[in-house]
Parts: sequence; structure tokens; C-alpha cells
Amino acid sequence: MRVDQFDFDLPDENIALRPMSPRDQARLLVVRPDGKPVLSDARVCDLPSFLKPGDALVFNDTKVIPAQLEGVRLREG
Repeated sequence: MRVDQFDFDLPDENIALRPMSPRDQARLLVVRPDGKPVLSDARVCDLPSFLKPGDALVFNDTKVIPAQLEGVRLREG
């Protein structure tokens, strides 16, 4: 595994500390399936407008456990 693939800037204000209330107002990133590199923002309450007959929804009901990963980065040179 290449740990450098985990390096990215994530400002503290972009980290959710608790679920959105009401939940349907949570932000939703929309990626268009037509191949165009267009991303847009929406809300979970907008989800039905993006669905078409035959679409499938997959729900992730996993739980987040309070944990912390610690490590040491060794640099060459």
C-alpha cells in the first residue's frame, strides 16, 4: 500500500462531527453517468429527482467506531 495516496488537504470545517439534522438536508455529491466530468452539489432530499426506473439503491448501514490510527512516516534521504 502506498501511503502517499492518502495525502490530501481536508480543512477541519469539512469534517462532519455529527449527522445533519434533519437528515434529508445532508449534502449529496452528484456525478453524472453520461461521462461528462461534471460534479454538482445537491441535498439528500433531492435524491428522488436523480433516480430513473430500474435504478438500484445500495445502502451502507455500517457503524463508525471511535478509533484512531497512529503511525510514523519514514522519509528517505
